[in-house]
Amino acid sequence: MHGLEQQTIESLEMLKRKGTPFVVALNKVDRCYDWKSCKDSPIRDALKHQSEGTIQEFRSRAADAKLQLQEQGVNSNIYWEMGEDDWANSDFVPLVPTSAISGEGVQDILLLLCQIAQRKLWRQLMWCANLQCTVLEVKAIDGLGMTVDVLVVNGYLKEGDRAVFCTLDGPIVSEIRGLLTPPPSREMRIKSEYIHHKEIKGALGVKVIGNGLDKVMAGTPVMVVGPDDEVEDIKSEVMSDLTKLQEKLSTDKKGVMVQASTLGALEALLQFLREETKPPIPVSAIGIGTIHKRDVTKISIMNEKGCSEYATILAFDVPIDKEAREQAEEVNVRIFTAEIIYHLFDQFTRFMEELTEKRREDAAAVAVFPSICKILPQHVFNTKDPIILGVEVIEGILKVGTPLCVPAIGGLHVGVVTSIEQNGREQQTARKGTSIAIKIVNENNPTLTYGRQFDASHSLYSTLSRASIDALKLHFKDKLENEDWRLVVKLKKVFNII
Repeated sequence: MHGLEQQTIESLEMLKRKGTPFVVALNKVDRCYDWKSCKDSPIRDALKHQSEGTIQEFRSRAADAKLQLQEQGVNSNIYWEMGEDDWANSDFVPLVPTSAISGEGVQDILLLLCQIAQRKLWRQLMWCANLQCTVLEVKAIDGLGMTVDVLVVNGYLKEGDRAVFCTLDGPIVSEIRGLLTPPPSREMRIKSEYIHHKEIKGALGVKVIGNGLDKVMAGTPVMVVGPDDEVEDIKSEVMSDLTKLQEKLSTDKKGVMVQASTLGALEALLQFLREETKPPIPVSAIGIGTIHKRDVTKISIMNEKGCSEYATILAFDVPIDKEAREQAEEVNVRIFTAEIIYHLFDQFTRFMEELTEKRREDAAAVAVFPSICKILPQHVFNTKDPIILGVEVIEGILKVGTPLCVPAIGGLHVGVVTSIEQNGREQQTARKGTSIAIKIVNENNPTLTYGRQFDASHSLYSTLSRASIDALKLHFKDKLENEDWRLVVKLKKVFNII
């Protein structure tokens, strides 16, 4: 009820692109002033117990939510106020007020999801014999070894089937040695005696026992090799989704490593880093599941390539092995973790900003910004040691620390700008068109005097070199405008820089 978060907006865009029917939960309805909790009750029953003021606040917040959704191109209404025309319109989205703390409205959502599925997805709800199976989780079980929890949506899964699974190292073929389900009304995550099955018919969650399943990736499909199937064709089909993701990795092999809990989460994160971030964040390696020591070692090669900023793992909703943390500290690899994509992006962005600023500070002594200044003869305050002059910046950017020379007198080194003042205030930078007073210090030739070796008929130029231009390109490219780069080209000719 407090409005749309950035992640909500992104989720809406993904749902609209894929044409997926959805319901919007207006959560935190209990935040309305003087809300009286009615634990786990339908939302309309809970609203009957509220005061008139609370109802008015609820209506106001719901109207704000509808307006924000409309701004995102989503037409919506509170679900019990929707007419038959609204339900028939596939573009209309129902809103369900809920409280995740006290449970109001939760049963409304469950009921609504069932109704929408029956209204709009009835074709997909029809059972078919072709196997449709997805990996949910991979974990070790005492006495059973490494097992894979899968969801069989359609078709059959049988003991003895040759199943093909997807891993980062390529497809694996494993014979199913056992199919286990928990007792009725018990979750697979709760430890209990399992029921063995010879055959499973969808839709049902089942634990699969087999050999070599430790690297199977959550969110990937499982396929069975039939008597008339070519194994290689089945392998290609199982690996197709992962192959498409790998094709989107940085072609020059320079980029961060991305680790997520499932293939779907990995796909969403890669799409966000590639399309939603400005500039895009390059990705050179991917992984699914717990971050291990081998993952840290793999991405640490970015330090050797001279791209230490990319010696980074972005971990989305995955645990980190203890050895991996220790290895990361030893080889200077950063691991950023978050359960929300945007928080992960924010962490990496802050790191990059800090790193960029540090590199700029380190390069400041080498980088010289281009400038040409005209001396104002009526504003000469001191002629030598130090020289204090009034100047107008006629081209480029003059900064404190800039070495100045007079190319017209054989490149005479005038000195280094140690301070800039405008209207009695010190500043670090002066741009084109600005009239300022500057102090110039020449430690190598303190006897250099204005009016003797040079005067107001000479313009002062920033002393550029190949090293200073390279530093500008590498660390200050975004600080210079197009006309400043044109001045760099002009000064290269003045100083005969290749």
